[in-house]
Amino acid sequence: MHGSYAIARRVSAVRLTAPIVVLTVLAGCSSEPGATSVGFAPPEAYREGSPYPYFGSENPWDLRFFTEHIENLPQRRGQRQMLDIVRGRPREAVSYAERLLLVDPGDLESLFNLAVARAQLGQTDSAVDAMRRALDGGMPIERFVAGPRDILKPLLNSESFKEEVGRRSVSLLHGPMLGSVSTDSAQFWVRTAREADVRIAVLPGPRFGSARTSAAKDYTAVAEVTGLEPDTAYEYTVTVGGVVADGPRSHTLRTYPEAGSAARFSVAFGGGAGYVPENERMWDVIAGRSPLAFLFLGDNVYLDLPEMPNALHRYTYYRRQSRPEFRRLTASTSIYAIWDDHDSATDDVWLGPFTDSPPWKLPLFRLFQENWNNPPHGSDSHPGGWFSFVIADVEFFMLDCRFYRTNPYAEPRTMLGPEQKRWLFKNLQRSSSTFKVVASSVPWAFESKGDALDTWNGFRDERTAIFDYLAANEVGGVVLISADRHRSEAWRIPRPNGYALYEFESSRLTNDAVHDLVPGTLFGYNEKQSFGLLTFDMAKSDPTVTFRIVSIDDEVRGEITLKRSDLAHDGEKPEA
Repeated sequence: MHGSYAIARRVSAVRLTAPIVVLTVLAGCSSEPGATSVGFAPPEAYREGSPYPYFGSENPWDLRFFTEHIENLPQRRGQRQMLDIVRGRPREAVSYAERLLLVDPGDLESLFNLAVARAQLGQTDSAVDAMRRALDGGMPIERFVAGPRDILKPLLNSESFKEEVGRRSVSLLHGPMLGSVSTDSAQFWVRTAREADVRIAVLPGPRFGSARTSAAKDYTAVAEVTGLEPDTAYEYTVTVGGVVADGPRSHTLRTYPEAGSAARFSVAFGGGAGYVPENERMWDVIAGRSPLAFLFLGDNVYLDLPEMPNALHRYTYYRRQSRPEFRRLTASTSIYAIWDDHDSATDDVWLGPFTDSPPWKLPLFRLFQENWNNPPHGSDSHPGGWFSFVIADVEFFMLDCRFYRTNPYAEPRTMLGPEQKRWLFKNLQRSSSTFKVVASSVPWAFESKGDALDTWNGFRDERTAIFDYLAANEVGGVVLISADRHRSEAWRIPRPNGYALYEFESSRLTNDAVHDLVPGTLFGYNEKQSFGLLTFDMAKSDPTVTFRIVSIDDEVRGEITLKRSDLAHDGEKPEA
């Protein structure tokens, strides 16, 4: 069943006109004012006395992602149907789904949304029929149990649905997702079918961790297991309500090597992970490279709906979390995630300097937190998605480039905000790690996106301040990584007051949409989906980091190796 789900077909040639009713919704979201000299934003973004909106975008503030070109974007067609349902227009969702199904009867997302919409209309028998067609096509039953539960309630409460679930063992809906691994501990994220006690058993040992999922957190919980040994392979099982989930299957994990050890390991990274069923095999390709960790650098699920969290947001997360390929990767590889524009609001967004305005900003961030397994992040006074972690002698600094970003058309401007910048400077200076990897959700190189202000090109003074801090404090071993552009590439960024910095960018994990290669890179690749792979060799007298671009077909399409001495200030000795 899962096998056929993994190869669900995509309709690439369907051209259907958007229903007028959704265009009415778009008109209600148009920008006033909307000049490119100040950005685009809704009226409430303009504060008295300022012509500049405190939150907004470089692009029109509308819902175009759910109407334009969606015939070629499978992830958007399902979202469009769900948006109609959320807006209280299930009949329009039925009409659109049925038109798509005439062309491709195996369109599982349309079958899912058809079941949801029919249930909303009180057409339970037709909803159950659509659900069974989706299940027969390979969609996991967990998709329907997960919901979103508020809009699926009419179906979930039907006797036919209860009978269908009763024939299956459904307790663990999503996960386990491994995260926050260290030399002696690991955390395990899960989502269950109902509130339940969850226990993790790690072998050999055994060592145990437990937690209870809650409806208040969308039936998620994180359990921690401690007392593990460094650089050691383990197996683990997940028990939900006293019963082992996933049948007899066990999962694997590896703890991190200690600082000072002669370790050799890899960490994979990337962004641009729109939901494209035939490209979901990417997660198995990444797992096949056995990285100790995977870093999601933004545009992880493509929400693009800047309002209070609702069924469309959760539907978008659930699609990915239910994929068997994604579940295999995240069960065995420590996962870290930061968000970017398509996760936090909409294209090329800035969210402003406030912790609680616009009113949907913090709730959308809480939704992001709820669906990942990150270490503690932000600060007590300033919520946000920045954090750091260490593997052997490599420290990773994960930046939040959206939460406190200000209008790039107005001075003063900042991408990080003062609190995060202080944290970054303090911890870069404090770090004794041989390599320090600084992860941004947008490219560091000014030339990566033309004249656009969405990258560090729009925040040149702040990038200069970061680079100058590295020079003034002789912070060596810094490597830059980033995402956002739908391609993979390597840059060399010269500095007048220190060693040249190298940036490795990758952001076409599963997206069909592709961006052209640009001049000035060391090399680039955009022919297929790809990810970045960093391999660290700490056993050498002059430790190295190698960046490889790996395609969705597991082909290496670019490679460069840096020695620690390449990233040293004048007179600085490489750290052993």
